Amino acid sequence: MVNEPPFRHDRAGTPAASWTPAIEALPVMGLPSDRRRLVVVGAHPDDETLGAGGLVHAAARAGWDVEVVSVTAGEGSHPHSPTHPPAELAGVRRRELREAAAVLAPAARVRCLDLPDGEVAAHGAEVVAALVEAVGTDGDDVVLCAPWRGDGHPDHEAVGRAAAVAAGRTDALLVEYAVWMWHWAGHTDVPWDRARRLVLDDAGQAAKRDAVAAHASQVRPLSPRPGDEVLLGADLLAHFDRPDEVLLLLDDPVDDDALDQVHVERPDPWQVDSPYERRKRAVTLASLPREHYRSGLEVGCSVGALAVDLAGRCDSLLAVDASPAAIDLARRRTSGVEHLAVRRARVPEEWPEGRFDLVSISEVGYFLSPRRLAEVVRLATAALADDGHLLLCHWRHQPVGWPLAGPAVHDAFLATGAPVLVEHQEPDFLLHVLGRPT
Repeated sequence: MVNEPPFRHDRAGTPAASWTPAIEALPVMGLPSDRRRLVVVGAHPDDETLGAGGLVHAAARAGWDVEVVSVTAGEGSHPHSPTHPPAELAGVRRRELREAAAVLAPAARVRCLDLPDGEVAAHGAEVVAALVEAVGTDGDDVVLCAPWRGDGHPDHEAVGRAAAVAAGRTDALLVEYAVWMWHWAGHTDVPWDRARRLVLDDAGQAAKRDAVAAHASQVRPLSPRPGDEVLLGADLLAHFDRPDEVLLLLDDPVDDDALDQVHVERPDPWQVDSPYERRKRAVTLASLPREHYRSGLEVGCSVGALAVDLAGRCDSLLAVDASPAAIDLARRRTSGVEHLAVRRARVPEEWPEGRFDLVSISEVGYFLSPRRLAEVVRLATAALADDGHLLLCHWRHQPVGWPLAGPAVHDAFLATGAPVLVEHQEPDFLLHVLGRPT
C-alpha cells in the first residue's frame, strides 16, 4: 500500500519569506574539517538537489569524494499522467538525477536503488544496507546527508530513519535536510536549537538553480493534459532559491533494533543446533588452553548455546546481550545451569565491571561500528586477568547491512600486540585465543 503524505503540494503552504528571519539568525556552519567524503541520499530524484544541493556543490569544490543515492526513481510523482506511465517516468527521473548531479558535482557517483516509490518504509533494511555499503568502514571520514526524519513525507522519513541507523553502524556524521517541512510546518515545528546555516556563494546558488532546473519533470508540466501538471510550483521552489541551506545536526538516539527483531521473529535465528554450529562450538571449547577458569564473560550471548558450554568450564560465567528478546531466549535455554548469570547489557556502553579469566567475543564483533569495536577491544583487554584468555570466533564472510566482517574484527584485537595462543582458520569461520597484551 502506498503511503500518502499528510499535505498537498498543490495547496498553499507556509510562505518562503516567513522563514527568513529565523534562518538568518541560525549559527553558520562550514564543511567539517575532519571529513572528506559526502554521501547524500534522497527518497526521490530531486530531494538531494532541493535540500542539500549547495552542500553537494561545496563539497565537490573542496575536493571531497561525493556519492549521490536516490532510493526510488520517483515513478509515482504523476500517478494519473496520460503521457508518462510509471516505467517511462522512472527513466526520465533517473536521467534528470544524473544531469543535476553533474551540475553540482561533476565527478560524483550516482545510483538509484529503484525501490518502490511510496513504499520505502517497507524496505528499510535494504536502504540501510545500501547506505552502509556506500559509507564502508571509513565512516569517520564521511558525512551522510539525508532527509529529515520529521519531514512529513513517509518516504522521506523512512529514508531518514534508515540513514540514522546506517550512520550509527558506520560512525558517519549524519546531517539532515528538510524538503516538505518548509511547506507544511510552522515555526514551532522546527528543531532550531540543532539547526545550522550553510551559506552559499554566488557560484553555489547558480549551480543549485541549474540543478533544480534539470529536474524538468518536476518543475515544469509534463504536458498540457490533465494529470501532467507541474509538481513543484514557484511557491514551493522559493523555499530552495535562497543564499543558504538549513542542515540539522541531530543526536537523537538511533533505535537500531535489527538484532532484537531477528530474535523476535525466530527463536533460533542462527540455527545453533545445526551440525555446523555444534561443530564450531566443539572446536571453540577444544581451543581453550585451560580446562578450568575462575570467572568468565561472554559478550553477545544470543540464545545462550555457547554460554551453556562455557559455564561448564567456569566457576562463574556472566553472559550479556543487548537484545531483550535474545536475553529471554537465553534465560530459557540456560535455566538450571549452574554458575551462569544472563544479563542484558549493551557494549561498550554498559561493559560489566570486574576482571575475568576468560572473555569470549563470538559472532558479535561485526555488529559494532568501527569506533565501538575499538572501544570493545580496549575494554576487553583491560578486563582480562593477568593470565587471562580472550576467545574470539567469527564468521569470515560479510554480514549484509554491517560494515565489518570477521577478519577485520580479529585484526582489531591482533593489533593490540596480544600474544596469539591459538589460531584456527576455516573457509567459514576464524578463531583466535589471545593472552593479555603486555
